[in-house]
Amino acid sequence: MFLTKKAIPRRAMLRSAQAALALPLLDAMIPAATAWAATPAKPVRRLGYVFIPMGCDQDRWTPPGQGKLDELSPILKPIQPVKDQVTVITNLRLQNAYPGTHDTSNSAFLSAASAKHTESSDYFSGITADQIAAAEMGRQTQVASLQLAMDLNPLAGVCNNGYSCVYQNCLSWSSPTTPLPSEAHPRVVFERLFGEGGNAGARRAALRNRASLLDSFTTEIARLKQRVGGPDRARLDQYLESVYQVEREIARAEQAVAENKTPDLERPVGVPAAFADHAKLMFDLQILAFQADITRVIAFQFTREQSNRTYPEIGVRDPHHPTSHHGNDPYKVAQIAKINTYHVSLFSQFLQRMKATPDGDGSLLDHSVYLYGSGMGNPSLHDHENLPILVAGGAATGLKGGRHIRYEKPANLANLHLTLLERVGVRMDSFVDSTGKVDGLFERIDVG
Repeated sequence: MFLTKKAIPRRAMLRSAQAALALPLLDAMIPAATAWAATPAKPVRRLGYVFIPMGCDQDRWTPPGQGKLDELSPILKPIQPVKDQVTVITNLRLQNAYPGTHDTSNSAFLSAASAKHTESSDYFSGITADQIAAAEMGRQTQVASLQLAMDLNPLAGVCNNGYSCVYQNCLSWSSPTTPLPSEAHPRVVFERLFGEGGNAGARRAALRNRASLLDSFTTEIARLKQRVGGPDRARLDQYLESVYQVEREIARAEQAVAENKTPDLERPVGVPAAFADHAKLMFDLQILAFQADITRVIAFQFTREQSNRTYPEIGVRDPHHPTSHHGNDPYKVAQIAKINTYHVSLFSQFLQRMKATPDGDGSLLDHSVYLYGSGMGNPSLHDHENLPILVAGGAATGLKGGRHIRYEKPANLANLHLTLLERVGVRMDSFVDSTGKVDGLFERIDVG
């Protein structure tokens, strides 16, 4: 490890006239005469949430047995490469999501709260777990939290059963009356992380005038590399290459949109046409945001409730929402299972990239906890029982991975929210209708 007499500040940034670029954690940011092994184990911890809509095929989701995760269910087979960093939890429920709608499935997933039945602007839900974490963890970061999505979500109007669209389209709420909209445009997210504001027209003009954000930092990067040792230079190169890669993917998507002459007023600039490419970009932006410590809390609405998206790339040409009302039709249930498996595979690829990304004395996955799941169990019944839930994390979080926790009697999802908040250092006596914490999910280690 390379030690300097004066460490580089953890919040150090490269700055140009156009933007400021946050840096990943480097050895040179550790105070002189201090080594990883000699410092208290208090690594930066991140908390992420990935919401999937319309439940799952529970038979193909639920692993056999309990305890050690020896055998993966058909839907969960894609997590095999990261199985030891994932725990499956069965028989969690959302009592306050009833009477059972798509709207409350979404709004209660992170809040565990009831939603006021209204078509107007007097909506009322509850502060969400990610925003409780952001209020504490966001004090030390440039952005308190990120709210991301894969779909353009209108906030006005009525979406379902007399509920305002706000409930279905906003995963995060900073107060019971303040929903936070999500961003689905990769370019807008990128510029929020790394700078260059302005309206869409100004951003497009700026894009034409520069090849890359990083081109404006050439001199600063060279100077920084002279100050750090070999391992830090390698870590910096890996991080900068990731930034370059995301920029290239956004540029390719924008070019494809520009060359497509088919009229489409709703097609956003910078959103890839293929679902998997768009998902990878949004996941890669999360990696960059965590790696540079721009934020430590992210909520990602993978797709929205009542989505009519089709997935011809996996052989599902029927819209997701109508198919979810399967009525135990074997064909429709199998189609839902294909969608579930596809979504899990994309999440698994993200976890693998997290595992391969250096961070301090381990990987980014080592220092992160992610909750993946839905606010609905059986979509054909619109129930909120036996939710599909995964928790992923690495060594520094103390997660006991490679396990299946199966509750004999239904337990409240709020218990898991309370447990995860405590794990990242946000301590509360209770959360909404919690009745305790999830036993056996984590090792008993000091979380600082």
